[in-house]
Order: sequence, then C-alpha cells, then structure tokens
Amino acid sequence: MKARLFLGHCYPYCPQPDLTVGIKSHTDAGLTVLLQNQVGGLQVKQGSEWVDVKPLPGALTVNIGDFIQIISNGEYQSVEHRVLANSSKEPRISVLIFNKLGGWKESDEFGPLPELLSAEKPALYRGFTVPEFLQSFYSKGLDGKNIVERVTLH
Repeated sequence: MKARLFLGHCYPYCPQPDLTVGIKSHTDAGLTVLLQNQVGGLQVKQGSEWVDVKPLPGALTVNIGDFIQIISNGEYQSVEHRVLANSSKEPRISVLIFNKLGGWKESDEFGPLPELLSAEKPALYRGFTVPEFLQSFYSKGLDGKNIVERVTLH
C-alpha cells in the first residue's frame, strides 16, 4: 500500500449533539492509523452494540479495513466505526493516515493470500481487481461493507 492520505479533523463543540450526526457508521478501505486528543466520540461496533473507544494520551488507534479482511481471508475483520457529535466544551481533534490502495496495475487481481488457504480453510472471498474494489468502495457511501459483501463466496 504505497499511497497515503494524511487528514486532520476538528470537531467543535455541538450544543445539541442528540439532534445531529457526527460521522456515519462505515468501514475503511485499507489500514487507518488515528491519533486523537482526550475528547472522545469514536465508537466501534461490537456485535450489535456501539462501544466507546476511550482516547489514551499518545496512543495510536489502528482500524483494519475491507482490503485487509479480504486478503487475510477473514482472519482480520474490518472495523465498523462512527464518530458522535462532540458534546464536550473542548474541540475533538484527530489526525489520520489512510493507507490507500495504489500503485498497482488495473489488471492485477487480489483476493485471499494463498498462504492462508488450505482444505480446512478454503477461500471465503473471490478475487477482484483494484478498479472493482475502488468503484465498489466509493459507491457504497459511508454506511456499508459493499466490497466485502460483493466478493464473499456463498
């Protein structure tokens, strides 16, 4: 994963957080590394429940994305997460690095790594090309795992 996107967010105080949406539930494409200040708001989905991710000073949070789930043949699961509107009087600051898919030929095909497959652990996902992955990822919006669902073998 060559390409990276460096991004900073500042979530100001929201006087009525129950009347607005922060960032909707979604999964990331590849691998995301997050550094956040002490103001919470990040939640991950565990089963059917939303769980707060308590910020730890100086800690990095790593989100596994859809591409990692597919190439690991499900050994790693992409993390569905969201950010709530900020009810704190202090701004919520987060700095992210998205490791984006890039630098590969459009004809290259990806899928579960062969080293992870066996008769006991067959492929859970079919192969896909980078354009198919990107088209699916960016057309899903911020509310689904379209590429994972699309390439899952039934």
